[in-house]
Amino acid sequence: MVDESVIAAVAGLSVTASLPFLLYGAWIMIDAEVVTWNVLTYHLKFILVGLALTTIPITTWMLPRILDQLSGGAVIHAVLGLQAYAMLTLALTGIVRILQAKRSADAYDDPDVDIDEIHEDIGHWRSRLRLGVAGFMIFWLCAWLTGLYRFYTLHIVPVL
Repeated sequence: MVDESVIAAVAGLSVTASLPFLLYGAWIMIDAEVVTWNVLTYHLKFILVGLALTTIPITTWMLPRILDQLSGGAVIHAVLGLQAYAMLTLALTGIVRILQAKRSADAYDDPDVDIDEIHEDIGHWRSRLRLGVAGFMIFWLCAWLTGLYRFYTLHIVPVL
C-alpha cells in the first residue's frame, strides 16, 4: 500500500503543475483586445489541461477524504476551492453566450471575425468571462496556498 503522504505529494504536484497552464490560459483572455474564435480555442487548450490537472486529484483523492480531515484548515481550503469553481461557472456562462452568438451569426467559418461585432451584449458576456477567469485564478491561488500549508502541517511536520 502506498503511504498517504506519497499520494498527497503526487496530488499536490499535479495541482501545482496546473498553475502555469491556468495562468497562461487566463492571460490569453485578459490580454486579448479582440477575442476571435482562434483566441478562444487557443485559450481553452491551456485551461482544459490545467483544469484536468486540478480536478482529477480533487475528485479522486481530496474529496473522498474531506470528512476524515474536517478541521478549520480543511474547511477554508474547501471553501476557497469551491469559490474558485463557482467563478469558473461564471466564466463559463460568458463563454456559452459568446459561442451561441457566434453560431447565430454564422461566424464559425471565419476564424478572424471580431466577436464584439456579432451581438450587442458581447461586451457584457466578455466582462462576465474576464471576471470569472480572474476570480477563478484568485480563489484557486488562495486554495492552493492553503493546500500547501495543509500538506506541510499534515505530512511534513509529523516527520520532523
